[in-house]
Amino acid sequence: MPLSLWLSLAAICAMGAMSPGPSLALVLRHTLGGGRLPGMTAAIFHALGVGFYALLTVWGLGALIVRHPDLFQLVTWCGAAYLAWLGIKALRAGRGGALSPDAAVTTPRQAAKEGVLVALGNPKLIIFFVALLSQFVTPEMSVLAKAIIVATAIIIDGGWYVLVAVGLSHSRVLPWLQRHAHWINRITGVLLIALALRVVAGPIS
Repeated sequence: MPLSLWLSLAAICAMGAMSPGPSLALVLRHTLGGGRLPGMTAAIFHALGVGFYALLTVWGLGALIVRHPDLFQLVTWCGAAYLAWLGIKALRAGRGGALSPDAAVTTPRQAAKEGVLVALGNPKLIIFFVALLSQFVTPEMSVLAKAIIVATAIIIDGGWYVLVAVGLSHSRVLPWLQRHAHWINRITGVLLIALALRVVAGPIS
């Protein structure tokens, strides 16, 4: 995979990881309720769940492109519509949402279990990844290239939420996030809508 193409993939995966939602709320809750270790544990195990869905998506996309190109196009547009819906939801979130979780006492074991369950319990991740990875997967793509895509999704998702957990372990960070939550949501919303339009435009070359 060319470096320029991988950088596009990394940027899109980062945009998806940074979007507000239940995953961010999960990491925030475990960090605030148990400290840095539970927060990082939730982040890592959530990334493993995300990697499972990314693996399913990558291996299924190539076959879908070859056997049912019209169905693949329809699924891709549905994915784009989902991205746009996430963007609109973020724009309307204001100061509330995932940046104002209820802090409860937690443990690394609970964090690991919930991290996986939040990822695997969200089948919409399949649609999300179809929209994202349809830009990069081709029928003739090698196993190594597919593995790089899955590893990129895991590392970026886990890395982002680990950074969130580490950052929130410092008491000054959360108040800053809460004060600027509306701007974070607005920026994320605009980027997700732009990504949806990019998906409709066709694959990145």
